[in-house]
Amino acid sequence: MKKHIALLLGMCMLMLAGCKSAPAPAAETTAAAAETTASETAAAQPEETTAAETEEADDADDAESVSGELVIYTSMYPFVIDMMDEAIKAKFPNLEPGNDGSFFFYAGTSKLITKIYGEMGDNHDQPLDGDMFMVAEPAFSLEMKDYNYLHPFEVENAESLLRFPYDPEGYWYPVRVCNMVLAYNPQMEKEWEAKGVKIPKTFKDFAYDPSLKGFISMGDPLTSGTAYASVASLLDTYGEEYFDKLGENRVMRESGSTAIAKLQSGECAAIMILEESILKYIHDEKEKGNDVSNIQVIYPEDGVILIPSTVMIVADEYSKNVNSEAAEAVAKWLLTDEAQKLIMKGYMHSVLADEKEFPEGSRDTDELVGMDMGVDWEKAYKQREEINNLWTTKVTQ
Repeated sequence: MKKHIALLLGMCMLMLAGCKSAPAPAAETTAAAAETTASETAAAQPEETTAAETEEADDADDAESVSGELVIYTSMYPFVIDMMDEAIKAKFPNLEPGNDGSFFFYAGTSKLITKIYGEMGDNHDQPLDGDMFMVAEPAFSLEMKDYNYLHPFEVENAESLLRFPYDPEGYWYPVRVCNMVLAYNPQMEKEWEAKGVKIPKTFKDFAYDPSLKGFISMGDPLTSGTAYASVASLLDTYGEEYFDKLGENRVMRESGSTAIAKLQSGECAAIMILEESILKYIHDEKEKGNDVSNIQVIYPEDGVILIPSTVMIVADEYSKNVNSEAAEAVAKWLLTDEAQKLIMKGYMHSVLADEKEFPEGSRDTDELVGMDMGVDWEKAYKQREEINNLWTTKVTQ
């Protein structure tokens, strides 16, 4: 009996000893099971969305909610309009272009202003055929604001976002910057010197140097908004005498393409022209495989004339499509990196303060800002008729 009891006790001891040595496999099994459960749980959970992805999705939803028709009056070059049309259609898929498949109605600034005046009527109280304006100079923006034709809107952080002035009440913002410069033909410089003609290094020389008499050309401020802004600036800088000197030097008034042709043919020694016109011409000729050493920009030593072209939204009571909500969306998009890259592809400068790129072949925009002669836009607006009359009397007669 004692032997049986001893045997049973021995077997129990062995079983207890076995139980003490078994925890490791049990722990491994538990860990593996936990790992499997965690893996299955993770697989069942959706991937975490970043704040940027959420914001991008929200922007896409907002863009898709923009609908109706829209017409924008603009003086931008047609090739820039083509790029903008394509981008706006992609960004706002439910927004309809209101001008024969395009969002834009194109004309020179002066022609657009004349068109708008006609639509406004004698009492400046009639509706327009457009919903937004993108014209060449801010003086007209001040005028339309005074006529109560504009719809104000807020651009978030505009003060830090933009490096050019905007209306503090939100009636207009700059969206592209044109740059008035001089240009010449380097291949003919020695020929001109042999004739006693000096290539001007400043806007002042362009008008004041008698050797240039009959050999200079520029846009007509009566038909070109950027030319008007430029002569308004030069009038402030040099006084009415500047117009006298331009008249004495028999400055020709013609389109940029005609002026460029005269530079190359030797009919002109120097021209006053938008930088974008020269840069685009050089690019296009290079694309064709042609030599472009016969035209070059002169950045005048007395300063450049920067013209921040504005965007405005027509108030609903005067707009064709009564669609200020969509107009606001497009206007704010114009101040994004995406849109400003297209502006620079159009050889104009960006209005964004932190933009370090600039148009191909140009100079750093901040450098040009430091050279800017400036324009008194209030004076350009209030004294438009007086300035035009001075020009007509002193230059064209």
